[in-house]
Amino acid sequence: MLLTQSVVAAIYQYVDAKGRTHFTDYPLIGDYKLKRVIGQSKATGSVNAKAFQKNRKRYSAMVTAAAQNLNLRPELLHAVVLAESAYDPRAKSRAGAVGLMQLMPGTAARYGVSEQGRWDPEQNLKAGARYLRDLLKTFKFDLRLALAAYNAGENAVKKYGNNIPPYLETQNYVRKVISYYNQRLRSNS
Repeated sequence: MLLTQSVVAAIYQYVDAKGRTHFTDYPLIGDYKLKRVIGQSKATGSVNAKAFQKNRKRYSAMVTAAAQNLNLRPELLHAVVLAESAYDPRAKSRAGAVGLMQLMPGTAARYGVSEQGRWDPEQNLKAGARYLRDLLKTFKFDLRLALAAYNAGENAVKKYGNNIPPYLETQNYVRKVISYYNQRLRSNS
């Protein structure tokens, strides 16, 4: 769980057959090239475009497999990883959350992951995916509530009557992950 807000945006460029240049924050159909990653994550610090692209490629299949093993939409798990760590397996928040899915020590222990295992991308992804799936079940598959709980904790969502807590960071987190998720769904259709 990440208790700090992150802002990361990728800019892709594509030149079509007529010579027109197109820009987007998520590659669509065509030969899009990553031009720049802007912003920073409070968990990862400044985001380097080359490192972001390399890590995204390196961990993409692992993220997809972790999602599929739990019957989660891969697009959703990718959206959470992007929001949490920008695909940086060495990401660490001020609150002590680490890795691709920004696991807190208590959450990791709950899913049988040791302190050292939190830093292992595969263990981190599997535990984070299981936690997300369990939150979806807990909140009757209400994606917004599950994401709010992933960010602020289950008890915070319950405290506010099974609503998104009135924390600006959590409200922004939910919007951001849903936006990333919808972009991935559109690009895969």
